[in-house]
Amino acid sequence: MILLSSNYPDGICYVETMNLDGETNLKIKQALKVTLDLHEDIKFREVRQTIKCEDPNANLYSFVGSMEWRGQQYPLSSLQLLLRDSKLRNTDYIYGAVIFTGHDTKVMQNATDPPSKRSKVEKKMDQIIYLLMSSLLMIALLGSVFFGIWTKEDLRDGELKRWYLRPDATTIFYDPKRAALASFFHLLTSLMLYSYFIPISLYISIEMVKILQALFINQDIRMYHEESDKPTHARTSNLNEELGMVDTILSDKTGTLTCNMMEFIKCSIAGTAYGQGVTEVERAMAMRKGARLDDDIENGDHKDKKNDNSPHVKGFNFKDQRIMDGKWVHEPNRVMIRDFFRLLAICHTCIAEIDENEKVSYEAESPDEAAFVIAARELGFEFYKRSLATIIVRERNPSQNVVEKWYRKYELLNMLEFSSSRSRMSVIVKEPEGRILLLSKGADRLVLQKACTNWKKI
Repeated sequence: MILLSSNYPDGICYVETMNLDGETNLKIKQALKVTLDLHEDIKFREVRQTIKCEDPNANLYSFVGSMEWRGQQYPLSSLQLLLRDSKLRNTDYIYGAVIFTGHDTKVMQNATDPPSKRSKVEKKMDQIIYLLMSSLLMIALLGSVFFGIWTKEDLRDGELKRWYLRPDATTIFYDPKRAALASFFHLLTSLMLYSYFIPISLYISIEMVKILQALFINQDIRMYHEESDKPTHARTSNLNEELGMVDTILSDKTGTLTCNMMEFIKCSIAGTAYGQGVTEVERAMAMRKGARLDDDIENGDHKDKKNDNSPHVKGFNFKDQRIMDGKWVHEPNRVMIRDFFRLLAICHTCIAEIDENEKVSYEAESPDEAAFVIAARELGFEFYKRSLATIIVRERNPSQNVVEKWYRKYELLNMLEFSSSRSRMSVIVKEPEGRILLLSKGADRLVLQKACTNWKKI
């Protein structure tokens, strides 16, 4: 569907594509400026537009097309495309034009049959069954061949050697004149008689064992997650025995290994380290050296921990009285501290959600990006609202005893989102004072390489 308008004046809407790519963050879509006034049914009756686009394909992240509107051509991109199975969030309503349906949609183009997962025990059992079937065929075939030979040689000088088998009382079996046909029927008889050689009940026994294993897994108290109050749930019993054979875990995202939990503990501004918490790297180095960390520092708290009754904020575990509660204004590098936290509040792709009590929560693409924005908010630089052209930051006045906040509106000129090839994200904004800034964050090696010439010595 091509987005034409929404309840927002600038024609934006927020969508969640978790069913498509597994990402839980909200993404912004925006309609063309020429279609923003389409909010009433009577206006759609007067609309005469032609949309030309690419053929149906499975690429979720690209779209090429154009819209002919009142004699002029306007380009269409993935910014105006709403995919099937995506969910509308924080938006009351939208108007759009459907371009693909059914099997032409991108989600149906990506649909494939689920792979059949079989355990090593089942594969080994199949090999055993194939071996037994081959043995059965060989035994029956050899027996039938020898039976045919003996039946053909049974008639000698007009007399039957095996007269006790009464070959004259049957039409085919034991008839020396029809030995080949008798051998074939003997093969069929042998297959039926020797069929018990194959343990068909083995499959049933294995399935019963796997069902019992799944029940034991569901009731295992050591696999119960207390924080979410969820026990283990075995959705399938095909791969139970494979769980105990895992020795290597391969992951494509750090969030899979960190449980999507990131905390802002330390930062370095103008060569000065702030934050008295202990990171996992420092704790691992101390354990390797045999050193013992102080209990108060290891817990990431101050010496005056007993007097700290502030509630814990998810993603924020920073403690340093030098810059907290507006005390950063007394630091010698206060200008760089201010610019540092302004960068954290501006250079991101988070979406702010404001409730009835003016409390702001964030939807971020990754937990580390959310931790940066939350840290800036807790230290007095709160990202408040964004649109496609502006970013509003609510800053706390550190020079006043009373908590006072003012709003700074930045004009967003351009945004270069993070990519694996660039390893950084950049935004170009215009301050209220008129100064244009390029703000970047990313891998330290690449940022230092772009920022200074002697970056290798740093």
